[in-house]
Amino acid sequence: MSTPETRQEVRAEAKYVRSSARKARIVLEHIRGRSVPEARTVLAFTQRAVARDVEKVLRSAVANAEANHNLAGDDLIVLAAYADEGPTVKRWRARARGRVARIRKRTCHITLKLAADPRSRRPPRPRAAAPAQTTEPPVEETPKPRRRTPAKKKEAAV
Repeated sequence: MSTPETRQEVRAEAKYVRSSARKARIVLEHIRGRSVPEARTVLAFTQRAVARDVEKVLRSAVANAEANHNLAGDDLIVLAAYADEGPTVKRWRARARGRVARIRKRTCHITLKLAADPRSRRPPRPRAAAPAQTTEPPVEETPKPRRRTPAKKKEAAV
């Protein structure tokens, strides 16, 4: 029996996004299962306002993959993309004859999970080495001499 490959997943989440979960799910359906460059292109041409928020989450997930897991951003696919409901802010608006109409300002939590594309055969990039610490004290710069402005001449009262 062969052991299943452990797929390295990276996730990013945006909480309290001021859009309803229903509207965000429509945009997320378009990028689920696509590669990261393809998903970026789809989001760039999507006219819905929540696409900008989804694009921010995608950038964050790619940055997490590159910084923390040493993965190449262009070799990732969107494994999962979902939007959960967040808290609803309830407001009211005055209506005719002393009545009230409720306004619901909905929020959502957008989550994206990325994984390495199994079709990609590119080896992982080596992690960048930390800069070496120097033992020399920092060189202090000499302050620039201040320019003196000529004193203003007082006019004598005649």
